[in-house]
Amino acid sequence: MTDLHRLSIREMTEGLKSAQFSSRELTQHYLNRIAHIDTQVHSYITVTAEQALAQADAADVVLKAGNAPVLTGVPIAHKDIFCTQGIKTTAGSKILDNFISPYDATVVAKGKVAGLVTLGKVNMDEFAMGSTSENSFYGATANPWNLSHVPGGSSGGSAAAVAADLAPFATGTDTGGSIRQPASFCGLTGLKPTYGRVSRFGMIAYASSLDQGGPMARSAEDCAYLMNVMAGHDAKDSTSVEKDVDNYVTNLNATSVKGLRIGIPKQYFNVAGLDADVKARVEESLKKLEEMGATLVEIDLNMTESYVPTYYLIAPAEASSNLQRYDGVRYGYRCENPVDLTDLYKRSRSEGFGKEVQQRILIGTYALSAGYYDAYYVKAQKVRRLIQQDFLKAFESVDVIAAPSAPTTAYKIGANLSPTEMYLGDIYTLAVNLAGLPAINAPVGFDQNNLPVGLQLIGNYWSESQLLSVVHQYQQATDWHTKRAAIAEENA
Repeated sequence: MTDLHRLSIREMTEGLKSAQFSSRELTQHYLNRIAHIDTQVHSYITVTAEQALAQADAADVVLKAGNAPVLTGVPIAHKDIFCTQGIKTTAGSKILDNFISPYDATVVAKGKVAGLVTLGKVNMDEFAMGSTSENSFYGATANPWNLSHVPGGSSGGSAAAVAADLAPFATGTDTGGSIRQPASFCGLTGLKPTYGRVSRFGMIAYASSLDQGGPMARSAEDCAYLMNVMAGHDAKDSTSVEKDVDNYVTNLNATSVKGLRIGIPKQYFNVAGLDADVKARVEESLKKLEEMGATLVEIDLNMTESYVPTYYLIAPAEASSNLQRYDGVRYGYRCENPVDLTDLYKRSRSEGFGKEVQQRILIGTYALSAGYYDAYYVKAQKVRRLIQQDFLKAFESVDVIAAPSAPTTAYKIGANLSPTEMYLGDIYTLAVNLAGLPAINAPVGFDQNNLPVGLQLIGNYWSESQLLSVVHQYQQATDWHTKRAAIAEENA
């Protein structure tokens, strides 16, 4: 079959269960596509073909026995920030280019229990620091909608792999928008869960109080299948919350759009730099939701101007702390012929880390230094609380909050935006991580250059089911999530 990659996750599970095709056939189909198409997209860092086929054969045995978990035999791509036992795990960095993880991240382990077949590890901005996937030791990933544009970041490899149909769904991580922004740039659905909903054990840390794993796929329904695997308490992660997990698939029609109160922050739609096409597509999607019975309520989010400076103090400070372990001593890259221990540290880190990572470490170390800790880091934490309170006040009068996922569509590769321009591109996503809230991106159309535009819906704590349900119903009434880039239509 030449069109297996056009199936939804539900259709794949049904086809595998009824033996219309085997997991080996499905897996080989994707491996063929990767070999044929990924030379143009460059979404994968490591393709695990031999292991994938072995997992597929094992899945076929379980499927034949008739008692297989729902997703048994379905392929998946993992962002190269999740540790995978016996497989190179790099976080997109030279400093981990030779690191073979001795264990699986909890998200990966849960995927194995669910019967998922790992196709490989996909590209990303180094240590998840970036919005373009150009900050990778392994080179830039291209956006399948236009190969001269970026797929977004940091989960750009995950987004590009799904958008080019080189994986049916993928894991991503979101520290300040790294699931939602690439999902927006690549025309996908991507969910950033509530902080603590998905285990961070084995997920290489960037900023520990902000990082959260989540699913990336074509539709809310496909994301719901993966969330059923990813979500849940993990005793190995002290930030994982003991709270009952919904069945996200069966809850897809649980929230009625009729009567849903959608908050429209007036500050968000007056941001300098908001592209006219993006604004128009987002407003059209909100009008559609209104036609479906939702009520649009104008709200104030008065802390909007504080998002970027607050985030870019807290996140680099945590990165500075988390990345001190990469010292050239225990594992990872080590410089050649160090003259002493200081030289070993200095050269291993300066040669092993890229420019953006070094920049953020320096900012974070400065913010944590004795003379500036109270003036910068402590003050940022206080502002963070005010941002959280701003959202909680808004949720007293609305059910979800709507915003663009990004102020523009995908940048050109090599656009060389200044750090300030790049950081301001995260204006709509950062606050969700600072407050620990869940949020989802849904594709809602294209700009005049045929690049995808995304709508972001932000929910109150633990409202992942509600967000998936609202987007699912929107996707039953529209077809933006079904659109495919030309490269995805190619047969391998």
